[in-house]
Amino acid sequence: MNLTQDLELFPGHRVTQMLFKEVKNAAELRQSAVEGKISGALINPTMLVDPLQVLVAANKAVHLQTIGKMKTRSLYSEIIFNLSPTNNISEAFKRFGISDGDESVMVVVVHKKDEVQLLSDVTARVDGRQVPAEDVSSLSDSAKIKKLYKVAPQEDKCGTLLDAVICRMATKDVM
Repeated sequence: MNLTQDLELFPGHRVTQMLFKEVKNAAELRQSAVEGKISGALINPTMLVDPLQVLVAANKAVHLQTIGKMKTRSLYSEIIFNLSPTNNISEAFKRFGISDGDESVMVVVVHKKDEVQLLSDVTARVDGRQVPAEDVSSLSDSAKIKKLYKVAPQEDKCGTLLDAVICRMATKDVM
């Protein structure tokens, strides 16, 4: 159910993604995240194409934390910010963070290999049904994603939506 991947450039760091459907306590989760009581990024899965998108954002966040160049206050808010194609932090939270009425959530935790309890603590807070993180594409809203990332119809002919999204995420600091 969980999708855990090692960050090759940061030995000892892992990213675990957990996807939940039928979530009944999104407002409570969001409030806990705002107060810093949850060790994880709470992401709206309708704006995600693939778990790779989250992995890229998490890898970039860990890198920026390591070099002391984060634009937000925490690693988890930096992950949400890195998903966005713009440099507007509040817009990133509006688009990619969870809202009080959401019925699904992707929880992303960055941890050391031996920090298994951290995952259990976060999972226990979510009142919902866990499904495999790889199923995130079944919740994606492709039309919203294409509009937000300004994906042109021609791009569908030479690559995938995931390619376009990751390209924009990676280059937003350069553009």
